[in-house]
Amino acid sequence: MTNTVKTDLFSLSPAAHKDCLWEYRTDLGLLSFAPPSFEIDGHECIGFAVLELAETVTLHRGTTEHRWRGSVADCPGLTLELQARVSPGNPVVRFRYILHSARAHTMTKTAGFDSLTYYSVSFDTLSSVTEVRLSEFNEMVHSFCPSEHPVKLTSFEIGADVAGPILVGSDGAQSALLAYEHGAQYPDSFLTYSLGARHTISLKAVKGNYWHGRVLDPDNSFETVWMHAALLDGNADSMAVAYREFILRHQSGNKESRKPYIFYNTWNHQERIKAWEKRPYLDDMNETRMLAEIDVAHRMGVDVFVIDTGWYQKTGDWRVNLERFPSGMKAITDRLTSYKMKLGLWFNPTVAALTSHAYLSHQDCVMTHQGVRPPPHEVWETEPSMSLCLVSRWADSFAAELIRLVGELGVTYFKWDAIGQYGCDDPSHNHGTVNNSDRERGDCYAFEQVRAMARVVDTLCSACPEAIVDFDITEGGRSVGLAFLSAGKYFLINNGPYNFNFDMPVPADGNVNLFFYPGPARAWICRTPLIYDKWIPTVLFLTHYLPDDHYQKYRWSGTTEVMDDSNQWICIASLVLGQNGIWGDLLALSSAGVDRIGAALAQYKRVRDYITSASLVRTGTVAGSPEVYEKIDPLTGRGVVSAFASAAGHYSFITDSVPDRNTWFNEGVTVTWDAAGHAVIALRFEHAGAKVVFFG
Repeated sequence: MTNTVKTDLFSLSPAAHKDCLWEYRTDLGLLSFAPPSFEIDGHECIGFAVLELAETVTLHRGTTEHRWRGSVADCPGLTLELQARVSPGNPVVRFRYILHSARAHTMTKTAGFDSLTYYSVSFDTLSSVTEVRLSEFNEMVHSFCPSEHPVKLTSFEIGADVAGPILVGSDGAQSALLAYEHGAQYPDSFLTYSLGARHTISLKAVKGNYWHGRVLDPDNSFETVWMHAALLDGNADSMAVAYREFILRHQSGNKESRKPYIFYNTWNHQERIKAWEKRPYLDDMNETRMLAEIDVAHRMGVDVFVIDTGWYQKTGDWRVNLERFPSGMKAITDRLTSYKMKLGLWFNPTVAALTSHAYLSHQDCVMTHQGVRPPPHEVWETEPSMSLCLVSRWADSFAAELIRLVGELGVTYFKWDAIGQYGCDDPSHNHGTVNNSDRERGDCYAFEQVRAMARVVDTLCSACPEAIVDFDITEGGRSVGLAFLSAGKYFLINNGPYNFNFDMPVPADGNVNLFFYPGPARAWICRTPLIYDKWIPTVLFLTHYLPDDHYQKYRWSGTTEVMDDSNQWICIASLVLGQNGIWGDLLALSSAGVDRIGAALAQYKRVRDYITSASLVRTGTVAGSPEVYEKIDPLTGRGVVSAFASAAGHYSFITDSVPDRNTWFNEGVTVTWDAAGHAVIALRFEHAGAKVVFFG
């Protein structure tokens, strides 16, 4: 068996000297990866090994995993394994290391902090380097948003650190990429890129990657985070296209999470009745209401009907509340099945009610902080619950519970809510011992938490490939990055900002949400993070739009203003860009409004796979006039142009791509063609609103 793995784009091969463990090579370029270094038994251990290709496994979509192993030269008894996943037609390699031990060793921190370098590599032939952050929480829109930051030459000279998780180097003709799968709200990083002379980049642990005294023996190996590397001919924009394709097609084997289903969630109605009518959140959480909403959702073209919190009897055990749903979920699933729709349900994976079997049989898994168990807390008008640690044995039990629910209830979509990154420093779980400080155990919990979440999702999807899990990141302090995307998707925005985000007083009734109401403003907020699509497909950032066609615009003052259909077109033109969520009160919609949305989404479904594949091009600014988004597949010309205006008037737009000439659009749009085949779109706005053009 040859030791080198070759694809049409690159080759991977072990090296034969201690400064380089393995190489990623193309016809014109090279990335040379220095071996990882660990602190073992109080001494630095350079993980150099003469690697031999031992195994190749076929995975999803033609992806193959190649496994090299070798004995670590300067630490007898240790074996280093390199696992590298390569996918057909894509330059990104996904890799990690596993450290095996034939006898007992410990991983140590004699200086009091993590002593672990995953690799070092040089970008010395690339004139510019850019850091791409995925986890900045933008308080203005109350959402995580991406940002790009040029890395100055001085940063290498002074040995600065940057968080990433993506670094891109380019000279305009050739580009390289590095990334790692973890997450945290910036700047609370668990890993960092340490910069050095000659554009050297070293990926290092910051905190929580392991605990002092962590055992290595035949039963306990050490698995690093997954990392990414790529090299291609082309500029940084070309790399972004290739990386986006990797995330969409190849990073995860859980393919359902990448499909552009249209989702409806019941929560906005639940929150409206609490704020506007002073009724409990769960007042309308019942079988009759849900069946009526399902009928409307079907007419609108919804694929996945998500029942938010309140469907269950108690957290932890996750049994259907038979007072609210007398037939269990049978009437619901029968109706959904007749419409070929999927069932989704709300969960908090970290809570269990005080009388639940889950809590009573997992009391050793309860989160503690500095030796104290936080008191029970009510979960959305249901029985008080305790918080359980996902880095304990509870994770396996929760995965088994989800698998049970797929079989018994037919649920295939799982909305995970309220999972903060920190919260447990218990010494009896799997993130430290009594010999470690509270802070070290807490950091290790925060580091391991998102990896545990991803393992639960992978366990579920291995048993139930039809399952989708999304993780609600609508608040700060949650783990946002590439790790969870290896298994599921994100729920990005629910209501958006609160009063306090804009230094506004909270109303006397205590309600703080600003965006219950439909209209342009809420959609501005929701469209702002669409810039993720350059690197991460928007199909992985579920965001909900309000489908109201008429509503009481000034509810607080008692003034009623009946709106036209402009909000529905804003909703349609926004969600078809990939966020795919509807959030509302379906029984309040007019029949004409339901039909309007249904007709438009029927056209969307004809081209949504092409829209998902296409990278987004935005012209103009959010809330500007016009604000135009183009997502057209370059191979087929199929896709969409969505245009928004905040002021009445006539506007025009010419597509970058050459679209298919079979079109569908709403009122106020005229499409002609220039000599090169680009679409010339004339837009007439009578007032603020949206226009949408489907191609193909």
